[in-house]
Amino acid sequence: MAVRALILFAHGSRDARWAEPFERVRALVTAAAGETRVELAYLELMSPDLAAVLESVVSSGIIRIDIVPLFLGQGGHLRRDLPALVAGLQAAHPGVDIRCAPAAGEDPGVLAALASYCLQTAR
Repeated sequence: MAVRALILFAHGSRDARWAEPFERVRALVTAAAGETRVELAYLELMSPDLAAVLESVVSSGIIRIDIVPLFLGQGGHLRRDLPALVAGLQAAHPGVDIRCAPAAGEDPGVLAALASYCLQTAR
């Protein structure tokens, strides 16, 4: 049984195909995560949302949850919406350790990968 969970958090879209790269990221993370349970949640327009995923994770007995926003930057959703969601979830589950990482696009390695991709496509 997993003792911790990693929730990949994406925006969501009305177009179901938009989620395909996020599903691929989830598969790659799952393959490398060992005993960590890996889930994908959406802010809006798609299911499951963060509350549903967190409820599922907590109901399985996991009490350490890391949320990784798969966003390029810290816009309004990550400055306002996500903290409010997490505060509500933390209040509902006071014994659960919920942590949020910064936006993925703020990581130097992610930025380097994007820069490399841009240079490769410009050839």
